[in-house]
Amino acid sequence: MKLVIIDYGAGNIQSIRFAIERLGYEAVLTDDAEAIRHADKVIFPGVGEAGSAMWKLQATGIDRIIPELKQPVLGICLGMQLMCASSEEGNTKGLGIFDVDIIRFSERVKVPQIGWNQIHGLKSPLFEGVKEDEFMYLVHSYYAPRCKEAIALTDYEVEYASALHKNNFYGVQFHPEKSSAAGARILENFLKI
Repeated sequence: MKLVIIDYGAGNIQSIRFAIERLGYEAVLTDDAEAIRHADKVIFPGVGEAGSAMWKLQATGIDRIIPELKQPVLGICLGMQLMCASSEEGNTKGLGIFDVDIIRFSERVKVPQIGWNQIHGLKSPLFEGVKEDEFMYLVHSYYAPRCKEAIALTDYEVEYASALHKNNFYGVQFHPEKSSAAGARILENFLKI
């Protein structure tokens, strides 16, 4: 299997690569359009600010490639958020794969949300073998509201979509590469889709 991790300067690329290697797979880090198009599976990571991340994608043309992909694609954290219609962070237009706008938690709660929180309402083969109310590791100030594409939910000020799915596209707000055995299971499930 040819597995590609999109390399556009996102901060969590190496930890994802190491998590994939622990599962017995190899991943190629690349921003090459042809390598991304011809991969069997694509992981779209992200840590950072939405506006500057989208600028990096546009500078390489990757912003046009991702929505056209037909193979399974997994967006992680900011990667998932950039796959949405827009983000309040930097008033950023997203890739429009998921029909939901990313919004900021209010001042009533501590932001960013950092640490372990539970996921529930699991509705996808992505979560096969993962228990309801399993804990995942999260670091974020913005979130996807509950929507029709939600396949997992988390409570923090509001109940929000902590995972999304549409066609061949999956997204998770949490970091599976930092979420112990359950996170590893989610990555392995994605690699078997």
